[in-house]
Amino acid sequence: MRSYEPQSADEAADIVRDVAARTERLRLVGGGTKAGIGRPAQDEATLSTTGLSGITLYEPAEMVVSALAGTPLAQVQALLAERGQMLPFEPMDHRRLMGSTGTPTFGAVAATNNSGPRRINAGAARDSLIGVRFVNGRGEIIKSGGRVMKNVTGLDLVKLMAGAWGTLGLLTEVTFKVLPVQERVTTLVFAGLDDARAVAALSAALGSPFELTGAAHLPAGCGASQARTAMRVEGFSDSVAYRLGELTKLLRRFGAPEVVEGEAGTDLWTAIRDGLPLAEPVDTAIWRISTAPTHAPALTAAVAAERAARWFYDWGGGLIWLATAAEGDAGAAAVRAAVAKHGGHATLVRAPDAVRAAVPVFEPLSEPLMRITTGLKAAHDPGGLFNPGRMYASV
Repeated sequence: MRSYEPQSADEAADIVRDVAARTERLRLVGGGTKAGIGRPAQDEATLSTTGLSGITLYEPAEMVVSALAGTPLAQVQALLAERGQMLPFEPMDHRRLMGSTGTPTFGAVAATNNSGPRRINAGAARDSLIGVRFVNGRGEIIKSGGRVMKNVTGLDLVKLMAGAWGTLGLLTEVTFKVLPVQERVTTLVFAGLDDARAVAALSAALGSPFELTGAAHLPAGCGASQARTAMRVEGFSDSVAYRLGELTKLLRRFGAPEVVEGEAGTDLWTAIRDGLPLAEPVDTAIWRISTAPTHAPALTAAVAAERAARWFYDWGGGLIWLATAAEGDAGAAAVRAAVAKHGGHATLVRAPDAVRAAVPVFEPLSEPLMRITTGLKAAHDPGGLFNPGRMYASV
């Protein structure tokens, strides 16, 4: 298979124009850590961003960072940490869950809208993404957005590219707003709650004025013998101490929580962020389901009634990580039926190629939404060059 590795945006544009003339279909590749997500590749060549590396702008006072798409994510995070700053949305590292190697890249964070536990407080990656530069399917270099948040009229290309999984264009540079690292990070952990009571506790805490930055529930057997319901609080030390006390009083009907800080707290939220409680055994299929938080227990119960499954909740129950056996349809019929009944959408994150080729990987779109999606694809990538069929068979 032919492989391209441009060293600049101009070179990438030249390659795309040349490929477009031959109607050669391209798989866009960053670090390759999420290559197993989506439908199996339907391409003849790869176009890698690894040659597009380097931080192009960092203004700590303005809390803005820009980097070329192939820049290692860890390099950006290390620079931010030196100045006491961070990416607000806590991007996931997929390598353990996917059994992949390689290096997560900055551009892939934007392309996949990669967002972790702090999303409930700070928003998703797309909410912090304020600028993109990309090459469209005609080989044109497009710049959208800039260094500040602002309202837009018409089509917002910055938000459109976030979560498009490279189907609309090759990102060459991205710009994010950043936030300060908090002085103190503390987690309350309630033990032994079942799913319904855990979601009730998380909902009460999230509905309070005490500002959680993490809200998760791991049932018994999901990393520990006893169920754990975790609530993270961050900020200035005095503020954290006050909020912990008030949350403990508010939630006293759910028991007395353990206070977890330091490395133990960091390890807990890293595991939740990266899906580690379900990473083993490696031959299971993994689903990522978004729903209304209060619907999560009923949705998982509906799946479990049809198919053996394990799961845990993030985002107060709004995000369900669910593992099923990979045989047959990997639980697709049960998951889709439960989502249709209880609301939400589901993505098959990990499964064998044969399963990903046979069942919808991303949530099936209604006819009107599919028309919009195909129209956007035709507008930005008229030749269908980029990641053909990765999200949907016809796109």
